[in-house]
Amino acid sequence: MSTGPVAGTGTGTAATPTPQRRRQLARRAQQLAGASVAYNVLEAVVAITAGAAASSIALVGFGLDSLVEVGSGLVILWQFRHAMPETREKQALRYIAISFFALSGYVTFESVRSLLGADEATPTGLGVGIAVASLVIMPFLSWAQRRTGRELGSGSVVADSKQTLLCTYLSAVLLLGLLANSLFGWHWADPLAGLVIAVVAVREGIAAWRGEGCGCGAVEGSC
Repeated sequence: MSTGPVAGTGTGTAATPTPQRRRQLARRAQQLAGASVAYNVLEAVVAITAGAAASSIALVGFGLDSLVEVGSGLVILWQFRHAMPETREKQALRYIAISFFALSGYVTFESVRSLLGADEATPTGLGVGIAVASLVIMPFLSWAQRRTGRELGSGSVVADSKQTLLCTYLSAVLLLGLLANSLFGWHWADPLAGLVIAVVAVREGIAAWRGEGCGCGAVEGSC
């Protein structure tokens, strides 16, 4: 993956980091990616387990999205530990895009099925808890990743920060759907939240397939 200056991020005009500083930033990028992977694995287990128990397609979809984010974090670890060639960046992004499309297809199918009355989600306190936790944790993690990526001049690290920020938005959508169901008995709110997650997943999948998330085309020598 490219680590050249990213157009539009401010790194192109900033002073080039010294070799020692670049090593520090590379270690920080790995640490942040590792933290993201660890949290998202936990988030996925809790969300999918709670979603299956409550028949919540929105919660299951949120958990599956967390697994996609795990894949994004692993790409960063792969890059900085093994100096992944440029051609592999595009390949890795294509894999992430396919994961997003698969997630969207599954969530859309199950959401429509739920809206037609096949399943009715039940309130889940555990689901509300994981959504709130993500709303608190993910913005700070995304900010740290974005700051590190911009100083390092790494489009892939900046892209990973966008994946993390996406989790924040989905957490808010999920929380609204779960609270509407719990407080007002609006069972349709859960599959509706699932459809929102599916739409966002398609958008992110298209961006990953085109290489837009990593700055491909804006980074010298990328893709």
